[in-house]
Amino acid sequence: MRLVWQLAAVALIAFLGGQGLYAVNGSPWLQLALGLGTAVVAVLVYRWVVAKTERRAVAELGRPGAVGGTALGTVLGVAMFGFVIANIAFLGHYTVDGLGSPEGAVGLVGFMAAAAVTEELLFRGVLLRIVEGWFGTWIALGSTSLLFGLSHLTNPNATLWGAIAIAIEAGGMLGAAYIATRRLWLPIGLHFGWNVAASAIFSTEVSGNGTPQGLLDAATSGPVAVSGGAFGPEGSGYAVFAGAALTVVFLWIAKRRGHLVPLRRRGDRADAAATLPR
Repeated sequence: MRLVWQLAAVALIAFLGGQGLYAVNGSPWLQLALGLGTAVVAVLVYRWVVAKTERRAVAELGRPGAVGGTALGTVLGVAMFGFVIANIAFLGHYTVDGLGSPEGAVGLVGFMAAAAVTEELLFRGVLLRIVEGWFGTWIALGSTSLLFGLSHLTNPNATLWGAIAIAIEAGGMLGAAYIATRRLWLPIGLHFGWNVAASAIFSTEVSGNGTPQGLLDAATSGPVAVSGGAFGPEGSGYAVFAGAALTVVFLWIAKRRGHLVPLRRRGDRADAAATLPR
């Protein structure tokens, strides 16, 4: 039941925060405040429900390394998306017509903070961590990455290829970042940095959710393999390559640190989560 209670608690905060963000759409400073508030509340609720249901210190959201891990992840996320956009622009399929909406970018930062934190808590903090305790790292990483990709099929301009790309480049990379560090701060930062770069900075389609009014007035074009088409640059071959490359790096680090959990026998699964590497 701990899986159910943890998912329900974080999902409730995500739902309420999302409804609030849509309610104040058009008020960027309110969106920023509400988005950051949702992120903070989600972290506090996660810490409370995990401590309550598992009776342990919530090391994956421990204060040591919180600022550094989140900051490093954010920088990496922005740099990754910058790499993708630079390659698309080099081929002439990303063009900038001038300044977009700085105020719109402010609101998007809040929206993406809420999305990054709640999604990481749900998919990596709850699902990957608990499934890994039952079945080991490889099954947990593969299954949660696939589920993360499929969850994007409900977006307005979603495509099957886009969902597959998200599963590889984001589900795999973010899961591997958690496994390498055994902390959620790095994947939260990566997720946030990537989404902020895609929306608030470069004003591109985000996972098929539409093109936001960010800092730049820009447009993408060209074949799906290059630009990602209607799904956005996350469906670009460059994004898949960058995400897959970082996944390999993080898994290599995880192996060197002894963080990979082998497939467990049925009799060993009951208390497995308590014995995961910290």
